[in-house]
Amino acid sequence: MPLFQLILIALIQGITEFLPVSSSGHLILLPGLTGLEDQGQVIDVAVHVGTLAAVVLFFWKDVREGLIGLPRALTGKTDTPGAQLAMGLIIATIPTVLFGAFLHFSGLSDALRSITVIGWTMLGFGIVLFFADKFGRTGKTVEDWRPKDALIMGLWQMLALIPGTSRSGITITGARQLGYARLDAARISMLMSIPTIIASGVLLGAEVAIEANANVLRDAAIAAGLSMLAALAALALMMRLLRSVSFTPYVIYRVILGLVLLSIAYQG
Repeated sequence: MPLFQLILIALIQGITEFLPVSSSGHLILLPGLTGLEDQGQVIDVAVHVGTLAAVVLFFWKDVREGLIGLPRALTGKTDTPGAQLAMGLIIATIPTVLFGAFLHFSGLSDALRSITVIGWTMLGFGIVLFFADKFGRTGKTVEDWRPKDALIMGLWQMLALIPGTSRSGITITGARQLGYARLDAARISMLMSIPTIIASGVLLGAEVAIEANANVLRDAAIAAGLSMLAALAALALMMRLLRSVSFTPYVIYRVILGLVLLSIAYQG
């Protein structure tokens, strides 16, 4: 694959994975709108591995605490902050894994990869994010995250498997609706991405392993490294901006892109 295309894919995935604008939607749109060859699942897995590395590095303190608490969480104990965080992440991931398996094995995942679907989800869930952010309470913090809230956010996250929804966008929407402050909503959303990306990576990685050869692995390594750097930059920028700016700029982008995509889809 040409280096330019690898760089473009890595930048799109790295920048959009953690911003509430849908990385999967942008990656699906790339070959359709530019005429470039579809990058394939090997590169998709690689750039997701890169963004996984980025979020683990950026939130290492939380990740370390969750890993320490994981053994206690697996025994049903949530008497430490780490165990409470680990339990929340486990609960929040289950709906996504189940729904993802259903979409994958039923073949519906391929049917949803269309400009029309992405246009409507970009537009609709962008508007939902706007209202949740504008009218949501701001009293809760990460320390208040309990199993009930984790399950509710997990159900929101499940919708992110529909292209164009945005995993970060929909989980932030759920968190703001539950009353979490913007920074804490974003922080929980980013942490929720870790087991979700791992689960999708394992599922897709097992399928694409047979496609691997020296050239493909080289391209995958380049894409993973570049997406990690782009994701780190995007995370740092978003978390800084959220101290003084709402999610409205992302909503405006989503609405404009959604309307453009729908006009393209229905003109055809």
